[in-house]
Amino acid sequence: MRLWKVGRALTLAFAAAVLVASGVFYGLYRMLDVQEIGTTAKLDAKTLFDLVKLSFGVVAGAGALVALVVAYRRQRVDEAGAHREATRLHAERFSQAVDKLGSDSPAVRLGGVHALAGLADDAPTQDLRQTCIDVLCAYLQLPFTPDPGDDPAHQEERHGYLAFRKVRHTILRLIGDHYRIPKGTHRSWQGCDLDLTGVTIDGDMDFYQAEFSGGRVSFAGAVFSGGRVSFDWAVFSDDSVIFDSAVFSDSAVSFTHARFSDGTVSFDGVGFSGGEVIFTGAVFSGDVSFDRAEFSGGEVIFAGAVFSGGGVSFDSVVFSGGEVSFYRAKFSGGTVSFDRAEFSGGEVSFDGTEFSGGRVIFDRAVFSDGTVSFDSATGQAPQGLLAAVGTPAPPGVVLPPSWLPFVP
Repeated sequence: MRLWKVGRALTLAFAAAVLVASGVFYGLYRMLDVQEIGTTAKLDAKTLFDLVKLSFGVVAGAGALVALVVAYRRQRVDEAGAHREATRLHAERFSQAVDKLGSDSPAVRLGGVHALAGLADDAPTQDLRQTCIDVLCAYLQLPFTPDPGDDPAHQEERHGYLAFRKVRHTILRLIGDHYRIPKGTHRSWQGCDLDLTGVTIDGDMDFYQAEFSGGRVSFAGAVFSGGRVSFDWAVFSDDSVIFDSAVFSDSAVSFTHARFSDGTVSFDGVGFSGGEVIFTGAVFSGDVSFDRAEFSGGEVIFAGAVFSGGGVSFDSVVFSGGEVSFYRAKFSGGTVSFDRAEFSGGEVSFDGTEFSGGRVIFDRAVFSDGTVSFDSATGQAPQGLLAAVGTPAPPGVVLPPSWLPFVP
């Protein structure tokens, strides 16, 4: 059907070219006043030759145009055929890789992981790349048998657990590697969605200098229970990054010098119950939320962090244990809210913090236990803080001398 349409179009184009050539010949004939020549007179041979030459030049140009159309159509057909072939080969390789990922052998599964990662790199379209990434993420979300322990009676089960754990850790490593590659270059997964919802991260994971932009990244409900996870110097921008209800219980997670800008980053409902989470030197210039987070253990450090724009919310946060430090952090723009925050245990330090701009809000905050220190803090007292502390200040609440005359 398509070939018939192309042939018809070429026939019409050639007929049009002949008509144009005839028109040109007749036009030139008129312009040169050849019509004034009598019936007995003879045309000048040179003039007639020029007319014929010009007419055939037009026809040749039309022929060249037809050739270009044919070549263009042939190229489009070839490209479409190549794309179909690439898609077909991708589908075959994808099926084989997924079969390997479902094998009972850890070694075969490991081969399937690398095959899927390679397919994502070479995918002919962004949708096919996303599909490969989704399958790898789905594998991480599958339930797995927990560590049976070192009991010699369960040695075989433990070996199986460690082998399949290696497969999961390999996927995490490959994800980190690909998100560090600059966007737009070969093998980069930046801009793709990454769904690690509910995943257990019980080993090392490296997102150093990774950039999360142009896609949705979810660690919602993820459990960080071992190893070291690095988001140092990572960039979170343009789209949403979600850590809602994640649990940091027994690992070292670092966001040192990470930049949160433009997009939305949510740590709502996160539980910090152990280990160490570090935001040292992080820059928050977009919207970041820690609403309803609970700091009940471990150590969370915002030392030297800069809150310079956007909105940062710690509303309804509960500080009931562990240590949280904002030592020498800078609040210089945007709005940072601790509305209805509850300081009921542990140690929270704003020592040396600089409040120089924007709005920092402690409205309806409750100070009932633990230690909360604003020692050596500079700038105007945050909104609502002095009213929340009251007079006299509760034991464990330390305010800088410059703020004390304003305590109600």
